[in-house]
Amino acid sequence: MSRASRSKRARRSQNSTPGKGTPSDPAVFFTKAAPGRDISNYSKKAVIFAQGDAADAVFYIKKSRVKVAVVSKDGKEAVIALMGPDEFVGEGCLTGQQKRLATASAMTECETVRVTKAEIQRLLIDEPAFSQMFVSHILARNARIEEDLVDQLFNSTEKRLARLLLLLANFGKEGRTEPILAKISQETLAEMIGTTRSRVSHFMNKFRKMGFIDYNGHLEVHNSLVGVLLTDQPRAVSPSK
Repeated sequence: MSRASRSKRARRSQNSTPGKGTPSDPAVFFTKAAPGRDISNYSKKAVIFAQGDAADAVFYIKKSRVKVAVVSKDGKEAVIALMGPDEFVGEGCLTGQQKRLATASAMTECETVRVTKAEIQRLLIDEPAFSQMFVSHILARNARIEEDLVDQLFNSTEKRLARLLLLLANFGKEGRTEPILAKISQETLAEMIGTTRSRVSHFMNKFRKMGFIDYNGHLEVHNSLVGVLLTDQPRAVSPSK
């Protein structure tokens, strides 16, 4: 191996060592723009990327929530995900996706980092800290999709709504829930759990009366809501023959 090659590999190894204040530190990586990375701010409801656009970048969400929705040929919209801070959206470009299959839009004033496909691919090879963070995100997303499928197949509407509200409030992170700052309509909640707005309204009122949630300019979810998920549904009694 030539001296130049060894020197280049040594510099790469040094740059890839995670540490406070280094480009390899995930917390520091997205603080400023760099080649292949652009920081953008969006107003409420602004489109970050649209269904049918070229899939050429991944977006890291720094602030606010992002709604991901698919629109059918007849104009019907289905919300498939609500993403929050420190999450990625648009990863499909890394799997050979040429066009966006969904539209991502800001739910409130939002800040993102747009990372080009080439830059993401470089980082996955050259930056171990970033690679670990990104792979962890992908695995968490896959687990969430599996849980969503099980939720739709086996849980009642009440449990599906309770689980969604807890997820939106980041239940389980640092042992507490957080206020849901973005205004999320009951129609959106209904789309995400596969029911009607009237059913969502019914259970939201029930949760509020039982002290599981509060409305005070924003939706606040209490940890006690998890009790709904732990309650077994009564089994139907078949008539005796």
